[in-house]
Amino acid sequence: MFSKKAAGKVPVLSVIDDGRGMAYPEMMRMISFGHKRPNEHCNEQIGRFGIGFKTGAMKLGKDAIVLTQTSTSRSVSFLSQSFNENKDNLEIPVVTYRKEGQYMEVDLSVQSEATAEYNLNAIKEFSPFNEYFIGEKLGLFGEEGTGTQIYIWNLDRWGKDYTLDWNSGRTDENPTDKGHGDILIRSKRVRSRPGQTSKQVPLDYSLHSYLEVIFRNPRMKITVQGSKVKARPLDKSLNTTSVISGDIAGRTIELTIGMSKVEWERTNCGVFLYWRGRLIESYKRVGGQMHNADTGRGVIGVADITEVVDDEDGNSWVLNSKQGFQDCEMYAELEEWLGSSMDEYWETNFDNVELGKAAGRCKPDHEWVQCYGCRKWRVLTAGFDTESLPDQWFCLMPPFNGKCTIPEQQMGHGTITIGEKRSGNVGRNRTQREATAKVDTNKIGNNEFSQDEDVKNVKLIPTIVNKRKNTSNGTNSIEGQQSFLLGTVPGVLQQLDHDRSA
Repeated sequence: MFSKKAAGKVPVLSVIDDGRGMAYPEMMRMISFGHKRPNEHCNEQIGRFGIGFKTGAMKLGKDAIVLTQTSTSRSVSFLSQSFNENKDNLEIPVVTYRKEGQYMEVDLSVQSEATAEYNLNAIKEFSPFNEYFIGEKLGLFGEEGTGTQIYIWNLDRWGKDYTLDWNSGRTDENPTDKGHGDILIRSKRVRSRPGQTSKQVPLDYSLHSYLEVIFRNPRMKITVQGSKVKARPLDKSLNTTSVISGDIAGRTIELTIGMSKVEWERTNCGVFLYWRGRLIESYKRVGGQMHNADTGRGVIGVADITEVVDDEDGNSWVLNSKQGFQDCEMYAELEEWLGSSMDEYWETNFDNVELGKAAGRCKPDHEWVQCYGCRKWRVLTAGFDTESLPDQWFCLMPPFNGKCTIPEQQMGHGTITIGEKRSGNVGRNRTQREATAKVDTNKIGNNEFSQDEDVKNVKLIPTIVNKRKNTSNGTNSIEGQQSFLLGTVPGVLQQLDHDRSA
């Protein structure tokens, strides 16, 4: 975007939403600075104290403009450090119009003609926008003509360059390909978490990766740098999935736990905590995960803890930054319960299982695809190649062949699924499969093993693999641990073979 002050083009961060837009009162609430507490408790509202947009925008850049349009009104507001430099009082220019026939006229019910003219001149002088450029941008709303656009410029810098790094995803070989567009934090720093050694956490510095998991039950269509974000609902992409219900101070919580192939390869693990369906805390290590980088490797937990951290008075223990929770007694109890649940899952399903070499393959228990129309998630046959489906897939299309009115499937409680294809046992005889699937059934408890089309001829043998024995120096050791590690990490096995040959 061309800047008069910089006498040239400057990078701009833009967010475009094609929703219903904001009326004048909503716009004023958005740009007004925070208040002590919300006026009312709204379960569908993420914002609480009216400071999120201001603090977030001003952290990214010095100047921001908001364009919003409903079916009957239009508003333009300008939040600018450049405009308010050396001023004693903060000014936020706002111009509001209302629809008169086929045209938008200045809304004299909320401002005078002189005030509207003064504010518009301030916007034109201190920003790249004028009335013609604003009209051009409003054309991006499409047929409905409603929505909100935010533009931020004079962006924060990292050394001699900008903090943000734009990646179009295009290559020199194929410049027209949209690729995997992304906006990155240039430093690519990874957050510090107890027990974490991995530096492969794209979610910490990649907007595309963050938006893939930002919603527990994603419905929104999102694009970054012209590239469609393929939502990745975590609890629908796990292997050996178990759903556990618990009680925290009389409040119910549900935790979904499973193994993620992606996070195993990145040596990550932890719990993803959502509040009102939005991600607040990611890769939260609990229990044994905090003390050993290998304990729980690849195991991911997913929980929405709205009922735990919200109270009947409308208070919430979510930080204003929406990046964590306040430390309180309720949250401490939650951490303890999460730790014991994750540890028990790990010990039951992995610490006492001896797997063959082929079992290193880890695929989701079920394949899921989202309808482009109704935005519902549909479960497909395990092992189905979802990459073969078109980007705009609908419920009526194969392999679902259904209707959008059909309710969305839900994961059952306490269910662990062992798939023959997913564990790499395709083509092996029954004796080999039985010798591979050795599980300590004493620790399985009341878990139910559900079978789908891929689950057959898998026999559970009541054998405790990791037996402890006393060594000559009086300490305890674990038998079978080496075979577990070699069987589940093919890369390690290959390295050992290489070392032997060397």
